[in-house]
Amino acid sequence: MGGGALLAGAAAWTRTSAMGLPEAALMESPDMQPPLFPKSGPDYQPVVTLNGWTLPHRMNGNVKEFHLVAEPVEREMAPGMIAYLWGYNGQSPGPTLEAVEGDRVRIFVTNKLPEHTTVHWHGMILPSGMDGVTGLTQPGIPTGKTFVYEFDLVKSGTFMYHPHADEMTQMAMGMMGFFVIHPKDPALHRVDRDFVFLLNAYDIDPGSYVPRVMEMTDFNMWCWNSRVFPGISHLVAAKGDRVRVRVDNLTMTNHPIHMHGYDFEVTCTDGGWVRPEARWPEVSIDIPVGAMRAYEFDAIHPGDWAVHCHKSHHTMNAMGHDVPTFIGVDKTQLTEKIKRVQPEYMAMGNRGMADMGEMEMPLPDNTIPMMTGWGQFGPIEMGGMFSVVKVREGLSATDYADPGWYEHPAGTVAWEWTGALPAPASAKDAMTVVPPAGHAGHGTKG
Repeated sequence: MGGGALLAGAAAWTRTSAMGLPEAALMESPDMQPPLFPKSGPDYQPVVTLNGWTLPHRMNGNVKEFHLVAEPVEREMAPGMIAYLWGYNGQSPGPTLEAVEGDRVRIFVTNKLPEHTTVHWHGMILPSGMDGVTGLTQPGIPTGKTFVYEFDLVKSGTFMYHPHADEMTQMAMGMMGFFVIHPKDPALHRVDRDFVFLLNAYDIDPGSYVPRVMEMTDFNMWCWNSRVFPGISHLVAAKGDRVRVRVDNLTMTNHPIHMHGYDFEVTCTDGGWVRPEARWPEVSIDIPVGAMRAYEFDAIHPGDWAVHCHKSHHTMNAMGHDVPTFIGVDKTQLTEKIKRVQPEYMAMGNRGMADMGEMEMPLPDNTIPMMTGWGQFGPIEMGGMFSVVKVREGLSATDYADPGWYEHPAGTVAWEWTGALPAPASAKDAMTVVPPAGHAGHGTKG
């Protein structure tokens, strides 16, 4: 009965509103869009969504109104590969929503999916009837219908939105997005650059387009915002900037996100801000399933610094998990025989997998190499959950463009030693003494 009253109230509002339904902004470009600075109300430093954008809103009296459209989308995961996903407003993930603590928001959700859906506002404090759980707090939004969610934003922080309707299918198809609520005090937790991205994963066979939604563990496309390296935006910062990175995890496993060249402070979880005296230093932060972690650092070390998931298989693309290990195997004779019927055959794997980063091999349609991406010194030999933090001097506050590869000062790049090598230590010079057979343990010289 309460749900029916809620729906009747929402329907009555849409009939009597002089402004009608807000425009549903659409984004088709996979490129990272510039931050959307506030035009009215409290000031804040807007976020930048990797390979994403912020949804514009309109003011209706003292209410901020947004319009999300749940619909099938095509997402370029990286140049050369398209996925047929479900998302919002033309993309997966959907656009980031930004507002301010204390705002009242009204969010119109139009369903263009082939089945009903809802939106759950993950981690947010709101009335139960706005929580978006099909059957429990509301009926599903039928295909072709628009429902309205309306509530006050009672706390600042970093949150998500995603369905709680046929959740396994709809989230596996890419339905998710960020909701960032800025503090009412513009000076509180202020940073110079604020990046956000979602961790998500898919199982898409090479040559196919639609994820296998029944998969639980064996994913082959590990993504940030439904993108894989080298298609993931760089995180560009000016030297001296205070930088925040907010990471949400909606995959089936945890991800230890590691950033090179810096240590950082963990400053926020999806439960709220971490008090300054409770923050802790890290160089890697593990993001649990269904959770958010934000970290901050001062960009004082110029350069190109890798940032990636430290599970090594998560920095690969389109992995074939049944590939045998050939390390140490002499494939010379086998290669000669295969080339008689397939002249373009190339033997790989007997020296490791780094050859994958250099070879330009024919691939099935609509897939990308397992290792890919090039830097100024050659193939980077990465994929999946990998990007680069680029810190440069002299960037303007609104410049997020790729500055190119870092020009290393003379003498600061590892180099090849061409002089004489020291003679290897002989056993009699070694500190560790191997005991005779039959004796347990090891001894050392005094």
